[in-house]
Amino acid sequence: MATSEAQRLEQLWAGEFGDEYVARNLDAYGRRGEFWGPLIRELAPASVLEVGCNVGGNLQWIAAEIGASRCYGVDVNEKALEILQERLPGVHAIRVAAREMPYPDRSIDLVFTQGVLIHQPEESLGAVMDEMVRVARRFVLCGEYFDRDTTEVPYRGHTGALFRRDYGRLFAERFPESLRLVRQGFLGRDDGWDDVTWWLFERV
Repeated sequence: MATSEAQRLEQLWAGEFGDEYVARNLDAYGRRGEFWGPLIRELAPASVLEVGCNVGGNLQWIAAEIGASRCYGVDVNEKALEILQERLPGVHAIRVAAREMPYPDRSIDLVFTQGVLIHQPEESLGAVMDEMVRVARRFVLCGEYFDRDTTEVPYRGHTGALFRRDYGRLFAERFPESLRLVRQGFLGRDDGWDDVTWWLFERV
């Protein structure tokens, strides 16, 4: 069951605010292949799911390695999904909330976010993390804004819409018997990203 705060933010991202985000970031993904190419070749996943896929800026590089038909995405913004389907025909992208994804347990090799958990309120963050781990067969990766303590950041005139946290620690503490941290790193503006800290976990 969605909380009122989770519903508010999902409606925000599904509407005009989310459409503006889509338009503003259409060309922001040009160098991400430098990260995804080597990582996907190393992990060799048979399938990949991006939670909060937007227009496919990450999935375009993953599809180039494993094929579009093995790539999945979920998002709440219809405009973003329409653009994704135009750009990446064959990718299985659907409109659904991240806290209730329609995939079977352990059905997708790699499940990841990039800049999505930062937009989850405290009430729904755990549910989204639970879903990511439930669906993942081999790996869970998150790339988010880091802070040692949960810190809200004002975001384009909205409150409760962006949070910096130690997401790696939160995953490790929530799933001590299910996940093992295998790697982490940082993707700065010089790398074509937005100062993102990432953590890669393997299911055990």
